[in-house]
Amino acid sequence: MRTTTRPTLLAVGAVAALALSLTACNDVSGTQDSGAAGTSASAAAPSGSTSASAPAAASASAAASAPSGGKTSTSGGGKTSSGTGGGGVTAACTTKNTSVAFLQSSGHASDAQPAAATLKITNSSGAPCTIVGPTTVVAADDQGKASPVSGDNSTAGSAAVDIPAGAAVVADVLYNDVNGEGTASARYTCAVQASHVKVALPKDAGTTVNVMKANGSPGGVFSVCGTEFKVGAFAAR
Repeated sequence: MRTTTRPTLLAVGAVAALALSLTACNDVSGTQDSGAAGTSASAAAPSGSTSASAPAAASASAAASAPSGGKTSTSGGGKTSSGTGGGGVTAACTTKNTSVAFLQSSGHASDAQPAAATLKITNSSGAPCTIVGPTTVVAADDQGKASPVSGDNSTAGSAAVDIPAGAAVVADVLYNDVNGEGTASARYTCAVQASHVKVALPKDAGTTVNVMKANGSPGGVFSVCGTEFKVGAFAAR
C-alpha cells in the first residue's frame, strides 16, 4: 500500500508543479506583451507627434512668407509705376530749365533776302525737355520812340521739339533792317532799336535777354524796320 500511494503522490505533485510553471510562463508572457505594447505605443506617440507638428510648421512657414511676398509685389509695382511716370513724360522747356540767347544778323537785309537773327534755346538741365507750341519774341525800342514789335513761329512750324540735356536748338528770326524812306545816312536806322528782347516759350512767362552780336560778343542791336518779323521753326544745328 505504501508503495502504490507514494508514486501516486509523486505524480500528483509533478502535475501541480507543471501547472504552476505554465501559470508563471503565462504571467511572464503577459507582462512582456504588455510591456511591448506599451513600448510600441510609446514609440508610436513621438512619431505621431512629429507628423502632426510638420503640417503646423509648414502652415506657419507659409503664413510667415505670405506677407513678405505681398510686400515685395507691392513694392515692385510701385517702382514700376514710378519708373513709368518719370520716364514716360518729358518736361516742358521753360525759363527754369533752359538758357536763351539772341544773336543779331551777320548781314543786312537786301532785296533778295531778309536779315536773319538767331534765337538759341539750350537745355541747361540734366533731363530732356520739349517745346510744344509757338515761341514768341518781343522787341521794344530802347528810347521808347516806337511801339514794340513781336513775332512767333506759329505759322513757320511749332510742332513738338525735344531737346536732350545739354543740347540746343535754334530758329531763324527773319526781319528787315533797312530803312527805305530816310536819307542814305539813316538807311540802317529803324524805328525799333532794341538792345534786348523778351523771349517766351510756350506756356511760359518768358525771359528778357541782351542782344548779342552775330559772333556771340556783347553789344548787339536788333534793329527792326516795319511792324513785324518772323520766327522760324526750331531745329538742331
